[in-house]
Amino acid sequence: MKISQKGIYALQALIVLTRHHQDGPIKIREIAYEEVLPEKFLEIILLELKNARIVDSVRGANGGYLLRRPPDQIRLSEVIRLIDGPLAPFGDAEHLRFLIARNDNYKPLYQVFLDVRDAAARILENTTFADLVGPHSSHPKPGSGKKRRTLLRRRLP
Repeated sequence: MKISQKGIYALQALIVLTRHHQDGPIKIREIAYEEVLPEKFLEIILLELKNARIVDSVRGANGGYLLRRPPDQIRLSEVIRLIDGPLAPFGDAEHLRFLIARNDNYKPLYQVFLDVRDAAARILENTTFADLVGPHSSHPKPGSGKKRRTLLRRRLP
């Protein structure tokens, strides 16, 4: 499984929306600022998340984006599959099962791939955005004037 930069940005945006779930809609520019994300790319990602019914948008001066469901009902696996496709390193689970059934020479190899896929899927399917943020978020409201940017920010490859 490989998570693209787009996938990382989607996860980061959803973490921001989870942190501020009780605060109402959050503007794209505030999400981009809080996580140091490119605003134009974030617009595309949020539209895709909206089309998948993970987030909603609110128009107007106090508008922005918010989670469509509670954070404990949005699983990491759902978002990763939406943005980056199957969780398996080589094809989806059904394809791996097909290879295991049809190819005796490489059955043990494909079984390892399926086991890796199943373990990753189990973790991602059992982890919600509420799990990532926890019940007591200490992050400031976007646009509140409190800077959370760091000069050196660890980025995933």
